[in-house]
Amino acid sequence: MLNPGTKAPEFALPDQNGVVHSLSDYQNQKVILYFYSKDMTSGCTKQACGFAELYPQFQEKGAVVIGVSKDSVASHKKFEEKYGLPFVLLSDPELQVIQAYDVWQQKMNYGKPTMGVVRTTYLIENGIITKAFGKVKAAENPAQMLEEL
Repeated sequence: MLNPGTKAPEFALPDQNGVVHSLSDYQNQKVILYFYSKDMTSGCTKQACGFAELYPQFQEKGAVVIGVSKDSVASHKKFEEKYGLPFVLLSDPELQVIQAYDVWQQKMNYGKPTMGVVRTTYLIENGIITKAFGKVKAAENPAQMLEEL
């Protein structure tokens, strides 16, 4: 996980509609950049729906929410449509951004070590990470991030 005060790594990834987004596109906004493991899974759905429910309040505070996983653009589109997600979901199948933000780590899965995305959320302002939360609880993370703003 990257530490607060660190310059946030730049990225350019396609969203659920195939539109490429860069961190620099959000220069004068607060960016909630959250990394999750997989579309349509229980925890990831709770987290995404939580962000969706609170999205108007994030907007009021001048913040955008961006989710990142290694799922495909098509998978993200299905996830967005099924749950009415109003924010950007970026597809990183090559793990470039996931690794740049140091969230691709060894985890235990049914007692066996595997590599995967550790659920992590960053608050970025003017290209600098101001807050970093690792191993966040999916259902609590959206409200936690709203509080941080």
